[in-house]
Amino acid sequence: MPEEWSAGRTARATSFSLHDFIAPALHHSITPLFVAMSSDAQIVVKDLRLAYGRKEVIHGISFDIQRNEIFGVIGPSQSGKTSLLRCLNRTIDFTPEARVSGAIQVDGEDVRRVKDVFALRRKIGMVAPLPVGLPTSIYDNVAFAPRCAGMSRKDQLDEIVEQCLRQAALWDEVKDRLDSLGTKLSGGQQQRLTIARALSHQPQILCLDEFSIAIDPVTTMRIEAVLKELRKDMTIILVTNLTQQARRLADRTMFLWNGEIVELGPSEVIFSEHPANRKTYEYVNGIFG
Repeated sequence: MPEEWSAGRTARATSFSLHDFIAPALHHSITPLFVAMSSDAQIVVKDLRLAYGRKEVIHGISFDIQRNEIFGVIGPSQSGKTSLLRCLNRTIDFTPEARVSGAIQVDGEDVRRVKDVFALRRKIGMVAPLPVGLPTSIYDNVAFAPRCAGMSRKDQLDEIVEQCLRQAALWDEVKDRLDSLGTKLSGGQQQRLTIARALSHQPQILCLDEFSIAIDPVTTMRIEAVLKELRKDMTIILVTNLTQQARRLADRTMFLWNGEIVELGPSEVIFSEHPANRKTYEYVNGIFG
């Protein structure tokens, strides 16, 4: 019987909540997919199952993610993509009715056995679909995490703030108004500020959940260029409904549908005329989804 972990044990300690995607009620037949594991993987997921109450939304999936790769996750809404990310950095803890079984290992350590959850979430940064800015200045938005970690020297904070804003392609637009409220920025700028704040944790893994949903195409392309540079320093997990975005960015792409892996492979195969599964071709080409 698989070991099970109740997220509700830690949820009682906080009032924080997040929105969840619920798996669609309409079920389809999917041929079980065997995914070979690599010994060089930074993240290894084995037989992961997630249920909200009695409803299971992720059905025993297994896969790995290589260090410093951009790993794309595509699929229709309510396929379990966001829930999967929340399992990785244990923000699923905030949902009392969530039940997780199986194993998620990051650098060989099971995330469910990590005692310092805050350190885990610094290691695995998260950028939400819509920008969530702190009601403080642009500078303080980025400096918040380093200060919480004990950094107080202004010269060090200045360096981190500039570095993160540059990495998020925002520095040139805000360098002369760092004392202005971050919430006064445009939607695209706020999303890049959110990315800069995530980078201030110095994560080893960066999860982006539909980061471009609220920003214009030009800004999206700028951030995509940034992500290609960031992969030199970290692993990136890109959840997106934009299949062409995954095609442009991801080294490998996983097609998740109704909580199951339909196909996982090199992006040039997933987005080709002849992927391994016909459903992949139909989804990528807009026939359904």
